[in-house]
Amino acid sequence: MMQQLSDDWFRARAGKFTASRSKALMAKTKSGPSASRKNLIAQLAVERITGVVEDGYSNAAMQRGIDLEPEARDAYIFETGNAVDEVAFVTHPEMAYCGASPDGLVGEDGLVEIKCPSAMAKHMAALTDGAHAKEYFWQLQHQLFVTGRDWVDAVSYDPRFPDGLQLAVKRVLRDESAIDELKAEITNGNDEVNEMVDKMNGLRSPEIAKAEADRVMAIEGVK
Repeated sequence: MMQQLSDDWFRARAGKFTASRSKALMAKTKSGPSASRKNLIAQLAVERITGVVEDGYSNAAMQRGIDLEPEARDAYIFETGNAVDEVAFVTHPEMAYCGASPDGLVGEDGLVEIKCPSAMAKHMAALTDGAHAKEYFWQLQHQLFVTGRDWVDAVSYDPRFPDGLQLAVKRVLRDESAIDELKAEITNGNDEVNEMVDKMNGLRSPEIAKAEADRVMAIEGVK
C-alpha cells in the first residue's frame, strides 16, 4: 500500500492541486492574486513537465510533526472512540488534477487531519478557540471537496502538555460556498498551468511536444 512521503506518494501528487497547497492557491492581495499563488502555478507546471516533485523545505518543526503523527492518531482514537483508516492519497473523482492526503478516514462521512505544532502557544490557541481549524481552513475544505465527506476533525496534539490538555479536536463541517470558490480557483489555476506547459512545449520539437502533451493529459485523467 502506498505510504505518505514515499516515492510513489510524491509521484501521485506531481502536477496536482493538493490540499496542502490550497492556502497558496486561495491567497489574495488587494491588487489581485498573491505571489504564493503565482509561484504555485509555476511549480505545478514544472512538475507536469518534469514528472518530478521536489521534496521541498524541511525543518525540525516539520520533522516533529511527522514523528508525532502516529502517537497523535492513537490519542485521537482513544479520546473519541473513532476508528481511523489511514490513506495515502485520494484523487478527486472528476478532476484528476486535484487530490488530497488526509491523515485518516473516519467512518463513512468523516476525516481527521493532525497537526503537532512545535510552538506550545499554538497548541494552547487550538485548545482555547480552535485556532488550528481556522489556520488550515482551506486545506480542510479541500480535503472534504476531494473525498466528498461531510466533516473533518482538526486535531492539534502536544505531549508536553499535562493529561487532559494534550489533544485539541475541532470538528469542521463541509462549507459548500467555500468549496464552490475553491473549485473555481482550481479550475482556473489548472487552465493557467496548462497554458504555461503549452508555452514550454512550444520551445521543443513537435514530436517531443506531442509526447509531453500526452503525458500531461494522462496526469489529468484525459483519455
